[in-house]
Amino acid sequence: MDAVATPPAPVWFDRHTRTADRLRSAWRERRWLRWLSYLVASGYAFFILIWLVFAAGLPSQETLLAYQPSLPSNIRGFDGQPVGTFARERRVELDYDEYPPLVVQAFISAEDKTFFEHGGIDYPGLVGAVGDFALKKATGGARARGGSTITQQVAKALLQDSSYNVTRKIREAILAFRLENTLTKQQILELYFNQIFLGRNAYGVQAAARAYFDKDVADLTIPEAAYLAVLPKAPSNYDPVRATQRALDRRNYVLREMVSNGYISEAQRAAAAAAPLGTIGYGTNAKFREVGGYFTEEVRRELIRRYGEDAKNGPNSVYAGGLWVRTSMNPVMQDAAAEALREGLARFDGGRGWRDTDLSIDVSGDSWAGALDRTPLGTGFPDWRKAVVLDKSGSSARIGFTDGSTGTLPSGNATMPRRGGGGTAFSNLREGMVIIVKQVAGDTYAIRSIPEIGGGFVAQEVRSGRVLAMQGGFDAIGASFNRATQAQRQPGSTFKPIVYYTALANGMTPASIIPDAPFCVWQGAGLGNKCFRNFDGGYAGPKTMRWAVEQSRNLITVRTASQTGMAKVTDTARRLGVGDYPNFLSMALGAGDTTVMKLTNAYAILANHGRAVSPTLIDYIQDRNGKVIFRTDNRCGVMDGRCNAADWDGRAMPRPPSRSRQLLDPQASFQMVHIMTGVIERGTATVLRDLNRPLFGKTGTTSGPTNVWFIGGTPDVVAGVYMGYDQPRSLGGGAQGGRIAAPIFKQWAQVAFKDVPPTPFIAPEGIRMVRIDRATGRRVFGTFPVREDPKSAVIWEAFQPETEPRRTIRRSPTVLAAAEAPTVRRRPAATPRSRPRADAPAQATPPADDFLARQGGIY
Repeated sequence: MDAVATPPAPVWFDRHTRTADRLRSAWRERRWLRWLSYLVASGYAFFILIWLVFAAGLPSQETLLAYQPSLPSNIRGFDGQPVGTFARERRVELDYDEYPPLVVQAFISAEDKTFFEHGGIDYPGLVGAVGDFALKKATGGARARGGSTITQQVAKALLQDSSYNVTRKIREAILAFRLENTLTKQQILELYFNQIFLGRNAYGVQAAARAYFDKDVADLTIPEAAYLAVLPKAPSNYDPVRATQRALDRRNYVLREMVSNGYISEAQRAAAAAAPLGTIGYGTNAKFREVGGYFTEEVRRELIRRYGEDAKNGPNSVYAGGLWVRTSMNPVMQDAAAEALREGLARFDGGRGWRDTDLSIDVSGDSWAGALDRTPLGTGFPDWRKAVVLDKSGSSARIGFTDGSTGTLPSGNATMPRRGGGGTAFSNLREGMVIIVKQVAGDTYAIRSIPEIGGGFVAQEVRSGRVLAMQGGFDAIGASFNRATQAQRQPGSTFKPIVYYTALANGMTPASIIPDAPFCVWQGAGLGNKCFRNFDGGYAGPKTMRWAVEQSRNLITVRTASQTGMAKVTDTARRLGVGDYPNFLSMALGAGDTTVMKLTNAYAILANHGRAVSPTLIDYIQDRNGKVIFRTDNRCGVMDGRCNAADWDGRAMPRPPSRSRQLLDPQASFQMVHIMTGVIERGTATVLRDLNRPLFGKTGTTSGPTNVWFIGGTPDVVAGVYMGYDQPRSLGGGAQGGRIAAPIFKQWAQVAFKDVPPTPFIAPEGIRMVRIDRATGRRVFGTFPVREDPKSAVIWEAFQPETEPRRTIRRSPTVLAAAEAPTVRRRPAATPRSRPRADAPAQATPPADDFLARQGGIY
């Protein structure tokens, strides 16, 4: 059989075979080609290895797109006005479009003139920087010059790495490439303008414009924008005070670069170069007035509990999340609370001598002003100043202030005796001592003393529990202990309304007669009898519950608690959140510890007809984008979307649920509040009577006395205040709540309630208002209370249904005594209408209009 002929190979296959043969021949015969191939492969592998090693841990594209710089949290009052801020980096974030072209051109000219042309790295500049780095390393010279573009500076800020080595530069370069591939040039500039540190704790150009010129970026002039553009390199090197000429030289260099880049004309450059720096003093830029140090500190603590402190704790952290916090603070009430408590503390402490601050600084150099400024000492009053003794000679001392100025303290203005030591305040002054002074004339000052006694004040809205004001001491600077929320103190007689409320809720009435007589209890063989006593040591006999509250009688309180049951009293205190106490009778007199915040909230519940409220400081919180992430009043959130429905759904009008639940009996709560109005009218807090508005309240003085209290308010706002030493000790025999604490409340109320119309206390359904004899508690017919006379013998009293006194045929002893007393009566005018009939019987009892005159005695 004939062999089959093999078809010829295709032309393309033959050509490919010949090419492959030539390459194999060249690979075998030409060694340089093999080495070149090895070099290329090795370089590629090395590049991959470097990328894998140094790119590890760098932000991904998704992270770069979502990046947001740290922003401070802003605190606002109830009306939306700023009252504080929490910041470690002062920064204001703006969009790129909000930066004027002048600012963009100045920074481009100063930092990176080819920014809009390169791909993230300026190669000629990088080569020069590397060469300089190698030279400086070899010679052991100074730090090499930088070669970073704006993109690399942004990368450095994102890496938060300031180390001085090649590794950091490689990582910067890799991240710069990634930035350029992910973001637009405008987005990179926006990050740069919002992120860069420019000195004076200003991060970002807007914050720096405020810190150096007290302007917004849109209002900057050419020389001002040029000066800010020199700061990214090293803000301290171009400080406008310490390095004025260097700052001017560098600013003028930026102006020349702006001319060469075509951004400004030569005439504009010349005019700008002739201008001074024009910066303001550090810290003198106009700011909002920060209000409520203790209040905002309590808000800060709550925010940290919710969201954490730093960026590592989450996107809404206090110091990086840029939160917008609307608080319940009323700035007018807050200022009044701070002023009233400080005045009260200073008034009580004023006659007890001068007290050293126990703080001192080094004044041998030129930096004493900065050291004094950093000293943690608050002055309280706006006209008190923190000072340091620079030197003392003869009859005067030279003192310095935080702004670097000085003044004179004559010995005659420091004659107070030193507390706990000998000599006068002036004789105890030493160089470097930090003191508090007040200006009296020109540069002459008088020494002042920070009160040793402490105290707390809280004002709260009755129906919502929103805290309107809070002051936890003399000054929050250097003393963050908040006595309004943290100081556990015995409340004394301010606890008594809890006892009497419990009695009212368990069958007693305001007219119940209770003996003011000796009362002792057997405590066991080891302790024997415990006998209680009144503040004045005396007894008054049988009296009404109202009288006992108004006059704050201890024996009637203890007897009432015993009859009602201490278990019920402590249960009421527990439900009100005042404290968890053992069932000891001494607790009825306020022997258990609590805080002014807790007890004020309890009074607010009583004024709210027994409906529960809880003290809150924050109304709502928004994240940096304006989204509400927390709301205290979240009633709309539980209404199944009907609160903000787009249209009517055909059903009944949606009604938000109540914010509170019924905690106490509403009628007994109102009775207790109604009784406490008598404390203001004729009891232990009559100092408040001339406020001329419906008020209720109760004073308190603990054994010692170690603490003095007053808690009370109107139907809308309740406030509480206490004073006492942090380490409890006697305040002195004359210290009483009505004399010391109540005047503080009065000073606050005169400001807080100014222009606020008086509001009456509204009784809940079922309360019966009955006329009674104030002394005996018996029902009165035929006469009415005298509104103008707080000591009227006949008063309106509040009773629960079927508990009011009944008509009786028995005459009150006071009425009988008055009837038997001789009465001088005026003869009526001789008119036909008033002439008595001849056969009319003699009047056996005095007329009703004489009743008040005969019954108006005080207890």
